[in-house]
Amino acid sequence: MTTAEITREEILAVYPKVARIMADALGCDVEQVGLDVPLIEGLNAESIDFLDIVFNLERAFKVKIPRGKIVEDARGDLPETAFEEKGHLTEAGLKRLKEYLSEVPADRFRSPMRVADIPKLFTPETFCKIVARGLRAGPGTPKPDA
Repeated sequence: MTTAEITREEILAVYPKVARIMADALGCDVEQVGLDVPLIEGLNAESIDFLDIVFNLERAFKVKIPRGKIVEDARGDLPETAFEEKGHLTEAGLKRLKEYLSEVPADRFRSPMRVADIPKLFTPETFCKIVARGLRAGPGTPKPDA
């Protein structure tokens, strides 16, 4: 991957605020928002919830999270045709996704995997990594207050 690996310290620095934002969006207790809990299958998140979460993360951390950013970053420099074919990840695409979403246990990845099913893999840690990358990228970006 072209981006340096996000450290555990970076993840844990933003996690408390990410967890509060997610709990508010999903109407659950913050204690339910464990780093590794699948957002869709574990916390019943829906696509509208992701929009709310992303909006509030952007506002709270002063970072930009473009729609489709996770898939785009996972693909990296791999051409789109090498990443997916007819709505399904290729073997190379699945390998890239596993590397990018390293926080997701290997047994949660299916082959064949539909591109539309990628959000089922997302966890709070996935979003902590996105926020940490955004904070790294933005010079002078305010640091999060937990």
